[in-house]
Amino acid sequence: MNMCAHAPAKGTSMSPKVVLITGTSSGIGLAAAVASAQAGWTTVATLRDTSRADALRKAAEAAGVELDIRQLDVTDPGSVQAAVDGVIADHGRLDALINNAGAGHAGTIETDTVEDVRRVMEVNFFGVVQMTKAALPHLRATGGRLITVSSIGGVIGQPFNEAYCAAKFAVEGFMESLAPVAARLGVTVGVVEPGPVSSEFIANIGVDPVAAVAQAGPYADALQAYANRTAEHFATNSQTPEQAAAPLVDLLLAERPAFRVQTSPFVSAVAATKLADGDGSATLAMTGSWLG
Repeated sequence: MNMCAHAPAKGTSMSPKVVLITGTSSGIGLAAAVASAQAGWTTVATLRDTSRADALRKAAEAAGVELDIRQLDVTDPGSVQAAVDGVIADHGRLDALINNAGAGHAGTIETDTVEDVRRVMEVNFFGVVQMTKAALPHLRATGGRLITVSSIGGVIGQPFNEAYCAAKFAVEGFMESLAPVAARLGVTVGVVEPGPVSSEFIANIGVDPVAAVAQAGPYADALQAYANRTAEHFATNSQTPEQAAAPLVDLLLAERPAFRVQTSPFVSAVAATKLADGDGSATLAMTGSWLG
């Protein structure tokens, strides 16, 4: 459903380029939608629950831009296809897809259920796969760009984040494998790796840290140490959503964008530990130190 203030005209060869962004109700997605519109792109900002679009509308109004706000649930194949088809019907083209929708999860496998892991994979990995499949024919037609928000957790496995990191590792492997194939047909693929971001993402996980530690059994001490370290980490190294979203817009605009982009020097330094760590010992020593 088109929820913009003014119905857009169908695209022509002279129309602004069109980008579809998933998960724009808050955080990086919201900031990326506003920034891409400021950069001159026709921006289709999608979210699972359009009743949560008030913050998005207010941010667009404050920035003096218009957004085409639409409903899209990346876990529903019918919703995915309808959204992409609607963009083509109303705008006539699709020049970029930014896969941003995702959900966090905290836990470890002995105390999680397998269904917990499946839910995390469904949103963070299969949602990306479904969006990519639906968009690719249209991105081929425009020589477009496919950009996916990964995470530093897609490079380094982090304690009490097995399910989330597994999903982001899968996203990285999927996109790294797809990139040279898509490039042969004119589509540029890239991933953006944020670190900690001051947004609603962590709060939306819905975990009470005190209760989680109380219920962690033999993992309680390690979980408490990790929770303490995470709080300190956010206090000293977190970015604003606008800072984390800036590289997404850079990838839209760059003549020759990189495949993998970290959102801050801090994240680049952490990622470099893994990427230069042939046997994994340095990475495990680093992440193990986070548990006290």
